[in-house]
Amino acid sequence: MSHQDWGAPELRALRDTTTEFMAPDVLSYQDQWERECALPRALSCTTSELGLLGVAFPESAGGAGGFVRQRVTIVEALHEARAATGIQASLFTSGISCPQIVAPGDRAQIDRWVLPALPGELIGSLAVTEPGGASDVGGLPTTTRREGGDYVVNGAKRFITSGTRADLVVTAVPTVGGDQPGARGISLLVVERGMPGSEVSRKLEKMGWRCSDTAELTFQSARVPSSNLVGEENPGVALIGGGLLSERIAMAAQAYSQGQRRLLLAAQWCRDRTTFGAPLICRPSVQDTPTEMARRVDVARTYTRSVADRSLEADLVAEVCFAKNTATGTGQWVAHQAVRLFGGMGYKAESKVERQYRDMRIMGIGGGTVEILRQLAARSLGLTS
Repeated sequence: MSHQDWGAPELRALRDTTTEFMAPDVLSYQDQWERECALPRALSCTTSELGLLGVAFPESAGGAGGFVRQRVTIVEALHEARAATGIQASLFTSGISCPQIVAPGDRAQIDRWVLPALPGELIGSLAVTEPGGASDVGGLPTTTRREGGDYVVNGAKRFITSGTRADLVVTAVPTVGGDQPGARGISLLVVERGMPGSEVSRKLEKMGWRCSDTAELTFQSARVPSSNLVGEENPGVALIGGGLLSERIAMAAQAYSQGQRRLLLAAQWCRDRTTFGAPLICRPSVQDTPTEMARRVDVARTYTRSVADRSLEADLVAEVCFAKNTATGTGQWVAHQAVRLFGGMGYKAESKVERQYRDMRIMGIGGGTVEILRQLAARSLGLTS
């Protein structure tokens, strides 16, 4: 696929739809949602009606049959149209919870959970991280045992996006070794709202992504029917990893698109702000910064789009890691420079760049930290001892 394909009529129409959705349905209310630390559930239905939620899912699962390119286009358009970063994280959790259900191809599970999730009728979430397990998926402290036709789960999950609103949580649990923590076999169970022993123990307050609710979940002898096992026992890490590839590309797009937005804000500020009788933009030392912003954003965008295209034909683990780390580094640097150019105004809550500065801090953590992605890339390239 050529670079020019990113300007194809289909993608332009998708971008226009996303931009038009932002104006009446989001921009007028997102400050309120940031204060409330949640999105209205009805917004998921509106997003689906416009064809945005299921765009990258196969038609057999109720989606539009698109691919990573369509997902990236929506992400770019959202952030260039001034969406708070938490909007994407909260609205599109089906993109991180449903792929794991779709991959094994269980028709009953797809009908039960994915078909209602893509229209926004159900909200899904993915639960992997634990208070004592961090990013060590293979060493989760949670314990699981079989009891009759059920799995009995004890433990906790932390930093779960959309966890307080979720109707179903695709939950990573150890299933080899019985009650022994640190078991190597990881499976995925769908824990549904209201299941005995499962509850939201805390709604977490965060530095950024404030309109995206984030939860801590606890399981106290929670009984999950064996019919809620996604696929087979023990290949959960592979299922999670497959979903993470597209998530990381989307996060890369989020980072450079936020950078693009901050570049425009900073450039306009430098044109409008007058000091010592002249606009800031007249000073060569000031001109250097937005110019370098533009260069870094363009590099991150070009590389990420290239990886998105090639990911349809190859398993590009290292390249996806490079894309996310490159875009994350770009987004964080641009955010810092934007606040610096705004000066004191950049530090005030009323400043548009202040929220974006806070929102960018999570990008090097969520979906795999910068350090973990470097290690993953090294293993993929055969560069480890």
